[in-house]
Amino acid sequence: MSPFVSTPARLAAILVSSCWAIANAADTDSQLEQVRTKVSHMFDAIEPEHVNTSPIDGWYTVQKGSIVAYISADGRYLLQGDLIDLDLQVNLSEESRTHARRELIASLEDGQSILFSPAETRHTVTVFTDIDCSYCRKLHSQIDQYLERGIAVRYLLYPRNGPASRAWSASEDVWCSRDRNNALTMAKLDRDFQTSKCDASAVSRHYVLGQDVGLSGTPAIVLEDGTLIGGYVSPAQLKARLDAAALN
Repeated sequence: MSPFVSTPARLAAILVSSCWAIANAADTDSQLEQVRTKVSHMFDAIEPEHVNTSPIDGWYTVQKGSIVAYISADGRYLLQGDLIDLDLQVNLSEESRTHARRELIASLEDGQSILFSPAETRHTVTVFTDIDCSYCRKLHSQIDQYLERGIAVRYLLYPRNGPASRAWSASEDVWCSRDRNNALTMAKLDRDFQTSKCDASAVSRHYVLGQDVGLSGTPAIVLEDGTLIGGYVSPAQLKARLDAAALN
């Protein structure tokens, strides 16, 4: 607009622009609410608040925990996959998942896990473990080496085959033991250990948390920044990765 346009004309233009912006925002809010209603009705696990704006015009983000998808503004098309900003070379979907995992893990207190703690803690990792998983057993067989490197390990019980499996029952027995650390070690060695009856619902909570985190197998290691490492990592490799992450 020319600087010589009269003040009343400027004011009118500003008012028109403001009214358009307000109306557009109202349309967007209305559209978002419609999409939220549709998605929450179609998927039992999705609540309206799980649907929000996305970096792409005409699309919304559907996110529950670290599970991320995208839905078109008209609510017709659902897209599952990674959204990548090619200019910035950034995986926006993975950033969202990492942030969600960081919040989920940060909400977990030490008493809600089976903690193996070194004399001096430099790093803390959360490990989803299956008692029968061979690489989970390999990782735990080296627990002293992780501790020697200052890595505290918070174990969460994740029986991959679900509630009807032998590993689920064994996980509940581990949780109900007075010495959970020793019980976990004995269970992974297929040895007997003392247990009792107790509220073992923690196993269910661990299992659900693992699904929210987006596990595809065990062992699964979640770093403090929310990074997910799938599979076994040696003590030396994990220490190097944690040290590198701490510098960023």
